[in-house]
Amino acid sequence: MADVTAVEICVRGKYTSIMITSLNNERVKEVRALQARRRAREKARRFVVEGTRLLREAVLAGAPVSEVFYTEEFARSKEGRDLLGQLSELGPALVAVDDAVMQAMSDTETPQGVLATLPLPDVRPPEDFAFALVSDAVSDPGNLGTIMRAAAAAAVPLLIVASGTVDPFNPKVVRSAMGAHFRLPVERLSWDGIRERLAGRAIFLADIGSGAPYYDVDWLQPCALIVSDEAHGPSENAARLAHARVTIPMPGGTESLNVAMATSVLLFERVRQQAQSGPANTT
Repeated sequence: MADVTAVEICVRGKYTSIMITSLNNERVKEVRALQARRRAREKARRFVVEGTRLLREAVLAGAPVSEVFYTEEFARSKEGRDLLGQLSELGPALVAVDDAVMQAMSDTETPQGVLATLPLPDVRPPEDFAFALVSDAVSDPGNLGTIMRAAAAAAVPLLIVASGTVDPFNPKVVRSAMGAHFRLPVERLSWDGIRERLAGRAIFLADIGSGAPYYDVDWLQPCALIVSDEAHGPSENAARLAHARVTIPMPGGTESLNVAMATSVLLFERVRQQAQSGPANTT
């Protein structure tokens, strides 16, 4: 079949057999660029979401989906019919592609048969947020995604991404975050911008074996927590900005925790303190 662009709208579960079959199609090239390059995502102000679970999260969040690409096999499944029907309510173009094109557009070895492009989320923090989490040069996509997932689960009001941190919209980050992008306010700031944004708040730096035990810190005061890549430790900028250091005691003798695991422990201490103090301290 020749290279044919099919922009379909899902109506009552009916689909045509026309589909994109060429890797030279402009839509296919754009998706591949969005998957591969941060600069392409920043220029287009869009990113890619893959798979049924993440797209269901997009539906639940009412996210403004731009385009949906799917295979015929996915469209024939009950899960596919249901999800494409839900996505069609958000108004995107539904575009059929063959298996080879889906494989080329996907960032996974075994695509689920559906992916979509979306505008970068614009989730705003509360105007007077009481807490912020700062990612200091966390370079591993899986770590940042897990941090975002934990932060969303802990209702963190704001995540600030400092220089040296992997792009939050990297496809591996998106998969690891499991839908956190639709709920978690994220800002990318320079260290000067971070200093200004966090003015008037106590700033704590997570460290290995140095500082106050995390459970002795008052996390309900206006404050921020900086977490760093465990391989390199805190950056000079993070160390200069922090007012105090906190640590997770490890009586088992382990040298350190993965930054995502450590961040989860620290964030849920704040959740515990909120639960003890009552519903007033929730942002």
